[in-house]
Amino acid sequence: MKDKRAFVILIGDGMADYPLEELGGKTPLEAASTPAMDRIASEGILGLARTVPEGIAPGSDTANLSIFGYNPRLYYTGRAPLEALNMGIDLGVNDAAFRCNFVTLESGKMKDFSAHHIESEFSRVIIEELMSEIKEPGIEFYPGVSYRNILVWRDFPYSEIPLTTPPHDITGQDYEPHLPSGDGADILRKIMNASADIICHSNAIAEAGKKYSGKPVSAWLWGGGRKPAVKPITERFGLRGSTISAVDLIHGIGRVAGLVPCRVEGATGYLDTNYEGKAKAALDCLEKGDTIVVVHVESPDESGHEGNIEHKLRAIEDFDSRVVAPIMAGIAEYDDITVLCMPDHPTPIATKTHSSDPVPFAVYRKKGFETSREVLKVSAFTEKSAALTGLFVDDASQLLPAMIAGKI
Repeated sequence: MKDKRAFVILIGDGMADYPLEELGGKTPLEAASTPAMDRIASEGILGLARTVPEGIAPGSDTANLSIFGYNPRLYYTGRAPLEALNMGIDLGVNDAAFRCNFVTLESGKMKDFSAHHIESEFSRVIIEELMSEIKEPGIEFYPGVSYRNILVWRDFPYSEIPLTTPPHDITGQDYEPHLPSGDGADILRKIMNASADIICHSNAIAEAGKKYSGKPVSAWLWGGGRKPAVKPITERFGLRGSTISAVDLIHGIGRVAGLVPCRVEGATGYLDTNYEGKAKAALDCLEKGDTIVVVHVESPDESGHEGNIEHKLRAIEDFDSRVVAPIMAGIAEYDDITVLCMPDHPTPIATKTHSSDPVPFAVYRKKGFETSREVLKVSAFTEKSAALTGLFVDDASQLLPAMIAGKI
């Protein structure tokens, strides 16, 4: 037995959902086979937590800030700066960063928010063309992973960030009413229009399109903000650790929190991601001395945005069997490990976008908890079972401190 106290956070992005007629009135979490998560729920503590404060737009940025122990009301400045920081982009106090998605637009509608899961190599070609052709003062482009890229506006001249809309919120809808608005929006729209023209007429992009997958039509700018300032959890709690994810957002939040990205080959953020590699990386991080490890899997969220029930069920079951189960087996040799398993937010199949509804969470600690609270024991990790326990955490940013204190 290894004498070590550590914390593992397992995030199935967007797993929570609403009951579906196609599943006999069950949610995907209820319909899926999830013995590993059910074990955490039955042997630990299960409840509901609000990851997105009332009045704040639901998103993976705000919700995951909560899971990392930061109340979005106090610390959220925008999604793009978090991703930019992970990409090694230096942001000054007067700079603003924006997400630069490549999307597929068709007949005035948002056909696909990911440009049909464009390959990163294809995105890089487009970014290089945009850098070459668009000469707006202070504007810089940075390639990321798949459709997720970054635009930085140096010395952003306005006090307020323009209002923008996440493209995954308007799949199948008219996109015109959701174009950027407010101070600086004219420049953002100009760049978006220019990008569509460049993508359409560039020979380099046309040649790349023959080699790589994806159907890019335009850049879509959103999620703008400035560099956040927070106290890292490494200082708050004396922990050291890593983030394991396919998306820059999670690594960016981790960097702000003082954690180090652990890259996993074959991690894609979709159904074909390297689940086993993520589980092995988590156990390796613990073995090398980390005292907190965050493992994030994006595929349930992507499936929710697609409105694809079959894909979401598969994503949840793969998360359970190929990530949660091997990690739970691997930590058995440790003396004192606490595991938190939860979605960051719901991504309901019916709406294809994020919801701010509370989500189920389950906490397992081998040594038990220093609490006298009686919580109804259940056998399943589902939204309904979590509600039945009567345990409700109105501010999910308090979960991590409670875990560290050995209390819930």
